[in-house]
Amino acid sequence: MSKNKGFSDTSANRYSLALYELAKDSNLLLNLEINAKAFLNLISNNKDFKNFIKDPTLNREVLTSVINKISDNYKLEILFKNFVNFLVLKRRFFYLEQILKTFIEICSEKRGELKAEIKSAKLLNQEEIKKITDELSNNFKSQIKLNYIQDESLIGGLVVQVGSTMIDTSIKSKLQQIENRMIEA
Repeated sequence: MSKNKGFSDTSANRYSLALYELAKDSNLLLNLEINAKAFLNLISNNKDFKNFIKDPTLNREVLTSVINKISDNYKLEILFKNFVNFLVLKRRFFYLEQILKTFIEICSEKRGELKAEIKSAKLLNQEEIKKITDELSNNFKSQIKLNYIQDESLIGGLVVQVGSTMIDTSIKSKLQQIENRMIEA
């Protein structure tokens, strides 16, 4: 099972990189990234479509027809539509969501953006999030792509992760450290 998972990860990465190279060579990188985000949005917001993608019983003609209709409705780039249809032809449509997510990550990396995640116990407003993002950008000398999550289980404080660097100032973490020291004593 893990061998197949590895194959799908490797395969998805190759297709994502191929899409990136095609988009770059065609000067359509921004447009294809927007198309990929729109398609991912459709997948995440429409349970029927997500199930449709995962259905192995559908034949190529049905898949291609649906892709063409979606492409027309969303006014997607022809290159993007052809790429998705190519995935159908190669029986890789099942990996579409993973391929598109990886494609967006590649675009972000190539722009020099770092992915960061911040969790806070209290709800932060947009100004606070922007201030933290700007501070991280200055400290890491790179543009930061921030994912913000409110997590009340932290009790108080923040958990910030940029790449492999993690800063945990949460009360939950400090209580865990105290508990660990008490157990060791």
